Amino acid sequence: MDILRRMAEYRSQEDTLKWEGTFSEYVELVKERPWIAQSAHSRVYNMIKEAGVEDRNGKRDYLFFKNQLFGLEEPLEKLVEEYFHPAARRLDVKKRILLLMGPVSGGKSTLVTMMKRGMENYSRTDKGAVYAIKGCPMHEDPLHLIPHALREDFYKEYGIRIEGNLSPLNLMRLEKEFDGQIENVPVERIFFSEDKRVGIGTFSPSDPKSQDIADLTGSLDFSTIAEYGSESDPRAYRFDGELNKANRGMMEFQEMLKCDEKFLWHLLSLTQEGNFKAGRFALISADEMIVAHTNETEYRSFISNRKNEALHSRIIVMPIPYNLQVTQEEKIYEKLISESDVSDVHIAPHTLRIAAMFTILTRLKEPKRKDIDLIKKMRLYDGEQVEGFNSADLEELKREYEDEGMTGIDPRYVINRISSTIIRKEVSSINALDVLRSLKEGLDQHASITKDVKEAYLGFISLARREFDDMAKKEVQKAFVYSYEESAKTLMDNYLDNVEAYCHKSKLRDPLTGEEMTPDEKLMRSIEEQIGISENAKKAFREEILIRISTYARKGQRFEYQSHDRLREAIQKKLFADLKDVVKITTSSKTPDEQQLKKMNEVIARLIDEHGYNTTSANELLKYVGSLLNR
Repeated sequence: MDILRRMAEYRSQEDTLKWEGTFSEYVELVKERPWIAQSAHSRVYNMIKEAGVEDRNGKRDYLFFKNQLFGLEEPLEKLVEEYFHPAARRLDVKKRILLLMGPVSGGKSTLVTMMKRGMENYSRTDKGAVYAIKGCPMHEDPLHLIPHALREDFYKEYGIRIEGNLSPLNLMRLEKEFDGQIENVPVERIFFSEDKRVGIGTFSPSDPKSQDIADLTGSLDFSTIAEYGSESDPRAYRFDGELNKANRGMMEFQEMLKCDEKFLWHLLSLTQEGNFKAGRFALISADEMIVAHTNETEYRSFISNRKNEALHSRIIVMPIPYNLQVTQEEKIYEKLISESDVSDVHIAPHTLRIAAMFTILTRLKEPKRKDIDLIKKMRLYDGEQVEGFNSADLEELKREYEDEGMTGIDPRYVINRISSTIIRKEVSSINALDVLRSLKEGLDQHASITKDVKEAYLGFISLARREFDDMAKKEVQKAFVYSYEESAKTLMDNYLDNVEAYCHKSKLRDPLTGEEMTPDEKLMRSIEEQIGISENAKKAFREEILIRISTYARKGQRFEYQSHDRLREAIQKKLFADLKDVVKITTSSKTPDEQQLKKMNEVIARLIDEHGYNTTSANELLKYVGSLLNR
């Protein structure tokens, strides 16, 4: 890439977006494109909506957040539908501070950063264009120039409501520079930029003794008082506080509840009336969305303080819990690793998934229902089909605890342990056992974990280890089966032929000799016993299989061995059971013979070519499965 040429092209594109004109020319623009006069909240909502919306089982996924935030589809849908949308429609919600509450490393800061970057990009589009009075440090809305007496008529003609008063500085400029002739006031297109402090502000609390309220509202420029002769002259005031600079866009109030109370008082008027007090001036109008974030402990402390009651009603709290889906947690780790300098290290298949299982188990609460355990709950939350449960059961589980996902292990801890594993092992490959071992060792160094919690977490590591053991055995056993799908299909077809003959009380015909045979009860039971079908229940199970086959046939669909969850499990377990001895002998032999060595090499090649392992991780997997089968 020719970076210098690309930079020149970028500057050229930026120049084409610039616009300057008079207020009268701006009014013509508003007539053609009324959306350019939208409020800050409306701009945020439209930015999110125009990125795309997908329907998911009656729920909405907003694509603006895709590939950055994982497993937060429901909280994000609630955020958009219950805050951004009504605020964009000028409902009372827009007069509230948006407070994102959730555990550390849960995605709050990432969400706010995404919105800030999104606003910067959106202001460079036609739909997101923003215009301001030229030379105004607060990037004031040009429509504020229209006198209050004319605003109702303007609304009737243009359909645009004007809220807010002209700032003290622009009021003086209008009188002194333009002799009250509004139509001549210059207007320009502005582009949001956090770095340049245009339309995006960030306030972070520091020591209350040293931090000045001017950080929020601006301050007097003492060097100009002698020139202008008065502290109440707006030209002697620096409108450079975060509330000033965030006007027309959004301001992030980091750790808002850690702030000294006097910093929060200014938010009372800003949220309810859309203005704030600064210096010796009238109230200054501001159109901006304030987003704050905090954790649950600080929020509980805040609402318990009666002195904060006035601010309570001006806050809308949106819980941002941890992700509770294993698959989505895995994507979080993949994203964080891809952004690091260790992205070239080979991570064996299932490694991140097993780490994610441990993490999700720490966040889930024990089900109140006796017929489900944490592992089943974890699988249901991840969208897996669990025998005996349906979507209604899933919704019931989600309703059991309102605060589920607000505690548990955070992604940073897991990534830190994965990083530690990569650095310490000093090889080009790590596996699930390496990471589980590192997670276990790291619990001793985790300052916030009590003894009881640590014991519970060690239990979750054991559960995750058992899940990995099952995955590892199945992976190796699959690799040992040549044409696994064909073997499974053959076994299923044989079983179904026998089941059909059994249920219809008929005979089978030998394909080679043509002789009639009775159904092979031994074969059928060897498969059914794999999933615990008792002698008394076998007839009902076989009849249910035939009903399922006829249902598929009526719909013109082909019945495969994966079409029935329990039958699929039985077929797999039967295949694996038949292979167990072969796998055991081959993987555990210290001095394999030529045939065993050939088989081992075939399995390793298949693990590499079809399952994503490299030579090191494939060999480690074979050795581990061999040790499991020898126990």
